[in-house]
Amino acid sequence: MRQALLIIDVQPGFAPPEWLVDGIRALIGTLPSVATVERHDESITPFEKQLGWHPAPDDDSLIPADRIFIKHGYAPTPQTIDYLKSLNLERVLVCGLQTETCCLAAGFALFDAGLQPTLITDLTVGSSLDRTGGLGVRLWEHHFKHTVRSSDL
Repeated sequence: MRQALLIIDVQPGFAPPEWLVDGIRALIGTLPSVATVERHDESITPFEKQLGWHPAPDDDSLIPADRIFIKHGYAPTPQTIDYLKSLNLERVLVCGLQTETCCLAAGFALFDAGLQPTLITDLTVGSSLDRTGGLGVRLWEHHFKHTVRSSDL
């Protein structure tokens, strides 16, 4: 199956658990990989104004992915989606941080682009609302259907 890994916002400013970083790193080199890094620019996305917090302006990915794309906000950039489409994939495996927000936003962007988003349920962490990621997994299954565990890969 032609597939790639999309790693969402695994960066120092969000303090991902070590098990998540280790689990994702174990997949690097086994398939094409793309990581997003969320950076703050209030003129692009008003996190501070609307939410009273913001990501770091200069974070980098903790995962050595083949390609890294900077984003400002929840969803991956059009350039990220275009790159993934150029790989002629059957599915995009999504993992990383904020299952019910940033990962879900990536799922919608992938779906809208005609790609098959597939969440790796044991390599994702939810927001402070639900650190287990359970809410995000249920939303993912409702909207996109496709999930796997890292042991299935």
